[in-house]
Amino acid sequence: MTDLVQEIFKGIIDGNIALTASKIEEALKQGIDPETILNQGMVASMAEVGKLFEAGEFFVPEMMISAKAMQNGMSMLKPYLLKANVQPSGKVAAGTVQGDLHDIGKNLVCLMLEGAGFEILDLGVSVSPEQFVDAIKTKGADLVAMSALLTTTMTNMQTTINALKESGLRDKVKVMVGGAPLTQRYAEQIGADGYAADASRAVTLAKALMDSSKG
Repeated sequence: MTDLVQEIFKGIIDGNIALTASKIEEALKQGIDPETILNQGMVASMAEVGKLFEAGEFFVPEMMISAKAMQNGMSMLKPYLLKANVQPSGKVAAGTVQGDLHDIGKNLVCLMLEGAGFEILDLGVSVSPEQFVDAIKTKGADLVAMSALLTTTMTNMQTTINALKESGLRDKVKVMVGGAPLTQRYAEQIGADGYAADASRAVTLAKALMDSSKG
């Protein structure tokens, strides 16, 4: 890892938006491959942030700050990645289920997934089953990520999965769910492919689901 890429890595972990941006700019000017900046500087740093979170050394605020630095850097890097035809790890349609307006967890999951190289279709809050179906049909999402904070809205996850089945799309996508009242058992009951308890585990799960769909 070159010194500049190392500094980008450290800048993201520290949540230093200005430093990360200036080092990305410098790296691009020096002709460092955008994919190297992405994988070694950004994806690797967000993986490290996930480890720190799971080890109890980072908490949600630190995770959010690092994710913001990554997101800002990603917006700078995106035109170069497109030019170099770098493919995303997968396309994720994410949203809180119909009736649920709590999006802090969903936003953090989106940031962490973007940091892991996924393309994010953030559908927002209170997303209807039809909107999830439409995102798969029109945008080609590979993975659906649903969250709920209220026990009263959890049932809309099942409704959405049923809508995917009725549309003939269920076999074309992987479905992951999360949110405070959810459990692995509930995810299995409604026919989801996986459950993640937090944003860090959501990244691990998304990668595993994409790998299994390729296999």
